[in-house]
Amino acid sequence: MSMRFSVLASGSTGNAMYVETASQRLLIDAGLTGKKLDELFQKIDRNPKDIDALLVTHEHSDHIKGVGVFARKHQVPIYANAKTWKAMEKQLGQLSLDQKFEFGLETVKQFGDIEVESFGVSHDAAEPMFFVFRHEGKKLVLATDMGYVSERIKKTVAGADTYVFESNHDMNMLRVGRYPWNVKRRILSDLGHVSNEDAAMALTDVVEDKQANIYLAHLSLDNNMKELAHMTVKQVLEQEGHKVGETLRLYDTDPYHPTPLSIV
Repeated sequence: MSMRFSVLASGSTGNAMYVETASQRLLIDAGLTGKKLDELFQKIDRNPKDIDALLVTHEHSDHIKGVGVFARKHQVPIYANAKTWKAMEKQLGQLSLDQKFEFGLETVKQFGDIEVESFGVSHDAAEPMFFVFRHEGKKLVLATDMGYVSERIKKTVAGADTYVFESNHDMNMLRVGRYPWNVKRRILSDLGHVSNEDAAMALTDVVEDKQANIYLAHLSLDNNMKELAHMTVKQVLEQEGHKVGETLRLYDTDPYHPTPLSIV
């Protein structure tokens, strides 16, 4: 069986992604209520009781809101780096010791037949990290909540078959929008979020001359639109010589509905 995945939810209201092979089922982040997570699994015809491990990227509420409830209900082990554990532990509630595991920054860990590599990002959290998943020669990248995309990150994620990649805001919408200036400054900073334009430029550097799927993720409800993110990224990729719709395919994610379960 190939590696498959679904972006269960993506955005400031909650984030979660599911990855599976024939022998392994992983949940990455659980930033929604336990009830909502169960509903999302039902929509992709999967049972949350089958999850083998829950990987946490960082301690912000839109990534961990349901972690404790989900882990207790379904008896799932949780993996996070030491600084993230320290930052989020009180928010998760009571957990047994056999549910708490460390997954260090910039390390590779094997989960059954899935190899998972963690990489650090620039974001205003204790020690935020995201993941590269590898299985039978296929490579899936999850990379959101980045203030900017460093050369180190580009090297780590280059050549993937599928990207779930942050395209958080449109610069003009953010600048003229309703957010107070201190929030705008935080989003625009190196510890904030990647804009449509910056996402597109980073993607031009990492996609290789082969078939690849790109899922635009973590879109702001206030400062972006799916159509705008899609258009901006498509335009930049095409300006750089990439064939969008042929070798590269762009997909949307949603804060409330999962993407179809798809092969990487």
